[in-house]
Amino acid sequence: MDETRPATVRPLVIPEIVSLPAEIDVTNAERVGAELRAAIRPGVTVVIADMTHTSFCDSSGIRNLVLANDHAAACAAELRLAIQSDAVLRALELLGVDRMIRIYSSLGDALTNTPPRP
Repeated sequence: MDETRPATVRPLVIPEIVSLPAEIDVTNAERVGAELRAAIRPGVTVVIADMTHTSFCDSSGIRNLVLANDHAAACAAELRLAIQSDAVLRALELLGVDRMIRIYSSLGDALTNTPPRP
């Protein structure tokens, strides 16, 4: 009996989910970045930053998201962002972060890898 799987079968990916605070600024950005980087460990291929309750993210927060994404890439993992706040999304778009990190409109979309926001 052939033990190989058909090409259509993909391994189950169980992402790590890190819930982020309502506001990310200079007072907590380093901690947020450390939490995201800690979630990226051997065997984890997808980390979702759940920012669905985040309504503010300053430049120090954005910097830590980018650093976490760089760490994920170095570890052959993917960082996904679930964002509902238009203000947070706009800040990321202005800095081009939306071209570096996949952004989803809900946690469910990030979990199912539904195509990111256009």
